[in-house]
Amino acid sequence: MQPVRGTHDLLPDEYRRFAHVVETARDVARLYGYREMATPIFEFTELFARGIGETTDVVSKEMYTFQDRGGESLTLRPEYTAGICRAFVSNGELAQQLPLKIFAAGPMFRYERPQKGRQRQFHQIDLEVLGAPEPGADIEVISVAADILDRLGILDRCVLKLNSLGDPESRTAYRQVLVDYYSAHSARLSPDSRDRLQRNPLRILDSKDEGDKAINAGAPSFADHLNQASRDFFKRVQDGLVAVGVPFEIDPALVRGLDYYTHTAFEFVTTHIGAQGTVLGGGRYDGLIAELGGPPTAGIGWAGGIERLMMLANEPAAPPRPVVIAPLGPAAEAKALGIARVLRRAGITVEQDYRGNMKRRMQRANKLDARAAVILGDDELAKGVAQVKDLDSGEQREVALDKLLEALKS
Repeated sequence: MQPVRGTHDLLPDEYRRFAHVVETARDVARLYGYREMATPIFEFTELFARGIGETTDVVSKEMYTFQDRGGESLTLRPEYTAGICRAFVSNGELAQQLPLKIFAAGPMFRYERPQKGRQRQFHQIDLEVLGAPEPGADIEVISVAADILDRLGILDRCVLKLNSLGDPESRTAYRQVLVDYYSAHSARLSPDSRDRLQRNPLRILDSKDEGDKAINAGAPSFADHLNQASRDFFKRVQDGLVAVGVPFEIDPALVRGLDYYTHTAFEFVTTHIGAQGTVLGGGRYDGLIAELGGPPTAGIGWAGGIERLMMLANEPAAPPRPVVIAPLGPAAEAKALGIARVLRRAGITVEQDYRGNMKRRMQRANKLDARAAVILGDDELAKGVAQVKDLDSGEQREVALDKLLEALKS
């Protein structure tokens, strides 16, 4: 029996690296005052259709959508932001906690061609700030991301790409400019882009089709069509990043793939996983919560793929080397159970053997890379001692049972 295509098992050694990414991100986010929450793995399909945008590849091609037994259309979440914003609308007490600073981590689901660092079930870390329309929130969320990547040993292999998608007024003006431009090239556009031309021409800028890319090279720049308010906002974000020491490059072609983005858009990209790839990205989405039926509430956030971060991150610290207890005989085995519990409650990792002669037990201890073996037999029980063997030096000594914890800690 094989796993479903696009899924894979996180075996213990890989899961240790997975947990390292999540725990590192969680620790850094906590330093900035973010609190952790979780949302359901599936939501009503309408949430993603309205929140992400019906013309996006995610909604039109990649979502895992199904009808439940009650006839409701449900979708496995393809990203976290829409669900967190829905939770904000659904739980009124959150509106009393603005600005709301949230960290989350968990599995996402998208039907796409599996490739290195990208599966159909994948995992993300996610950071969101709701209720903070000021540029300072943009600066903070990017700073958190940079600090997480730095602590993982990734930042020096990434470039922060930055762009402004403007306020709604700028987007409306730019939209018409794009329609005029692409209409003149419509015969050469891909079928998907021709379909988007009237519904959402900004999405054409994000097309992966090679013919579309050639047309996009001559497309009008968003930067030339920002109003003064949008320019001022973007300038304050740039100045703030300079002040906190996070370097960046302006990328006028950067357009995030989801419809809800406004103003700041950003990606940390790297060439160290083959072709240039995004390891973490996001932006501002001031209109999303109102679109979902909530009060007008500013928002900004980002998501990072854990699998890609694992491929780049430094190796986490090895787990503590265990102590192996090797009891010989029924009485020693019974006594060993209590000893193991005392040691574990004191913070010592303990492995306990249940079968085999002493030679086999020592072979297993070496396979486990144990640092010491506690040998316990009838003779030791009668004297109230154990034999403690240092498996690095080979030295073996007799230790009283009531001094065993002290001896192993030292």
